[in-house]
Amino acid sequence: MKSFVVHSVLAALLLIGAAWAQVPQAPPYPAPDDRYKADILVIVAHPDDDMAAAPYVARAMDQGKRAAVIFCTRGNSGSNYVGNEQAASLGAIREVEGRRAEAALGVYNVWFLNGSDTPGQDVLHSLEAWGHGTALDQVVRLVRLTRPEVILTWLPDYVAGENHDDHQAAGVLATEAFDLAGDSLAFPEQVEAPRDRLHISNYGEGLHPWQPQKIYYFTDASHEEFVQGKGPEYRTDEISSSQHISYGQITYNAWMHDKSQIGPEFSEATVKEYLARPMRYIFGKSVVGGSTTGDILENVKPEGVPWAPVVGHHAVAGPGEGLQLGGPWAFYRDFWPQHNLDHLAKLLAPETAMGTADFHLWVPLILRNTSGSAEQVTLRSALPTGWTEAPGPMVYNLAAHESRPVSLFLVAPQSQKGSWQTLTFNAEAGGRSVGAVTLKANVVFNGVPQ
Repeated sequence: MKSFVVHSVLAALLLIGAAWAQVPQAPPYPAPDDRYKADILVIVAHPDDDMAAAPYVARAMDQGKRAAVIFCTRGNSGSNYVGNEQAASLGAIREVEGRRAEAALGVYNVWFLNGSDTPGQDVLHSLEAWGHGTALDQVVRLVRLTRPEVILTWLPDYVAGENHDDHQAAGVLATEAFDLAGDSLAFPEQVEAPRDRLHISNYGEGLHPWQPQKIYYFTDASHEEFVQGKGPEYRTDEISSSQHISYGQITYNAWMHDKSQIGPEFSEATVKEYLARPMRYIFGKSVVGGSTTGDILENVKPEGVPWAPVVGHHAVAGPGEGLQLGGPWAFYRDFWPQHNLDHLAKLLAPETAMGTADFHLWVPLILRNTSGSAEQVTLRSALPTGWTEAPGPMVYNLAAHESRPVSLFLVAPQSQKGSWQTLTFNAEAGGRSVGAVTLKANVVFNGVPQ
């Protein structure tokens, strides 16, 4: 009887083993598509903006690194130095030009988003025109697809110079995507696994959260002294080991594909003189450590890193802040600490340049009653000789703890063209000062070219 039981158990185990042996192996789960992996992701606004990063990209590619580029617009506004095409047709042309320029660098993974070229200086204008949430969704998606270690982008700051609001917006989106792409709750539909990737009518995009490791900025400011020492810099006269010409020449050759944007001022000598200068970058932040001026790829871990949630904070208005710059300046005051970029607030004092050829200037201010009772606040400007303003000195009735935006419109005299001037704004209540703001203005029309 005992032998029968033993044999029965053994027979049952053999049957179970045979049944398990017939269970098929699951196919391997697809890894992220390696064709789109990038070590360096450049995020810019318009075709030809990528040339600000091109000398370094060419250098990195000599080291075996891979690069990709996101253009937030197709550059559908601006001059056309080749033909009569404008608007959407110009955007179609510039998309092809941009792809050819990147191909000349050896970069083939290039994406164009749906933002409209929005000339101006106020970053909030571009973010509004692009649809901030929609644009961020697109950038986060492409960060997750390309899985970069390093992001290079425009400086999110208001500077005197070209100061294109689209440039600023590209830097804002890139910074936000840096912090969000590793968060599975940010645009979660992107990281949802598809039910059946081999059939249509599916949903779930099948991406994976991804944490970039470092972000660096470049700037379109007309002056560069504030950039020196704030990040790495690279000579452009060094010779490429793969192409045997300088990195400046490589960039020039690529740039020449942006023909619709190359006007008379883009002479070969002028462009090469520009490219002969070192290319300077501003250190944004790193989740893998490293030094401010160290190499862009310093400490980078090719295997990737876990999501590093940003520890941001809101700047809280305190006593005495009865007057502040508003508009884009107010936005950046909150934006930088929210993204652990407090050091960007120390790059330069508030500055601006003229947005129109007749030297008109818009200055947004925020009046704030910091007291617990209603107050009459008088706003006055101290302007250089010859300047005019509207609406001029005015008294504002503010309820307790009320904040009020105020727009001033200034005009500078032509005689001060090419000079820097200091503008001061003062707020008084009950015979005492409740706040003052100083703004440096470069009296030159920047033209907000592309």
